Amino acid sequence: MKPPVSALIASTVLCLPAVGAEPARVDVQQNIDRGLEWLVRQQDKNDGHWAAHGGQYPTSMTAMAAMPFLLEGSTLREGKYSTHLRKAVDWFLKRSQPNGLLGNPNNPTEANHYMHGHGYALLFLACVYGEEEDEKRRRDLERLLTKAVEFSGNAQTTMGGWGYVSAADNGDWDEGSVTVTQLQALRAARNAGIPVPKSVIDKAVKYLQECTNPDGGIRYEYRQHGPSRPPITAAGVACAFSAGDYNSAFAKRWIAFCQRNISTGKSRTPHFEYQSYYLAQAVYVLGEDRYQRLFPAAADAECLKWSRFREEMFGYLKASQSGDGSWPGAYVGPIFGTATALTILQLENNSLPIYMR
Repeated sequence: MKPPVSALIASTVLCLPAVGAEPARVDVQQNIDRGLEWLVRQQDKNDGHWAAHGGQYPTSMTAMAAMPFLLEGSTLREGKYSTHLRKAVDWFLKRSQPNGLLGNPNNPTEANHYMHGHGYALLFLACVYGEEEDEKRRRDLERLLTKAVEFSGNAQTTMGGWGYVSAADNGDWDEGSVTVTQLQALRAARNAGIPVPKSVIDKAVKYLQECTNPDGGIRYEYRQHGPSRPPITAAGVACAFSAGDYNSAFAKRWIAFCQRNISTGKSRTPHFEYQSYYLAQAVYVLGEDRYQRLFPAAADAECLKWSRFREEMFGYLKASQSGDGSWPGAYVGPIFGTATALTILQLENNSLPIYMR
């Protein structure tokens, strides 16, 4: 049985493209350009969506595939990839459900995992909302995002997390990776000016805290006391950083766990793309000296530093890029792998304020 897509993918966080974004480092610019052009070729020419192998997970893949174009610096108004972004937004506008779900529960590949796509789409659409200048489409996006936030709130479990489908559809079951996806998407919507109940976010934060094991890692779900999961813990760190939480007790425990349990860019591990995607965001924010400020007793060799991560991870990504410009993405496929790789390689662009140090 294949693992659920939630174990392999998760979201990044919103912010509006910054004015005057710096160009990417020259040593990876060709790799970035080839990856972006590969994504362009994979976008459906008729309706603007992307999908994984066999047409799977179109909601999740469209949102994830579109985000690297924002990181590149394009917007809905201008830039090399503005047309591709507009087509993706229009695809979402046409397929949202009356109850606020940003996905298609009738699609067999999404029916049992629709909260993934909903979270990624909410994140992406919240990101582009602030850049939309067409008055009618801006109103349409505002209505869509407001309903989508309401859907997320209604889908939350009594424990404060989310599962693959809404709490009402799955007996109030939840787990960590979907919870991170929803939490970051809701923060993105709030940053864009869409009302988000504080209670929903507070419950989600508490859920992740209560999923923290004594070793400092986050386990898969609250109700079962299983082992800590390095990928989900890395996602928790990125989620904390996206909210400006750099030094709370839980954030520090999660960061230290990642330092002890995750190696970067040396070999493929289970959920490699998912883990690297989040860890890169966290280490970029840490920069060169924030880890040591958080842990003054740590030896230099123990400190998570962007320069070290960059050398290892960027080298790995350059070597593992396919001849056509794509990256593999486990069983989900190259759309996912390419989207995550391009996000990592473009963090230094500083085109999305949420990633800035």
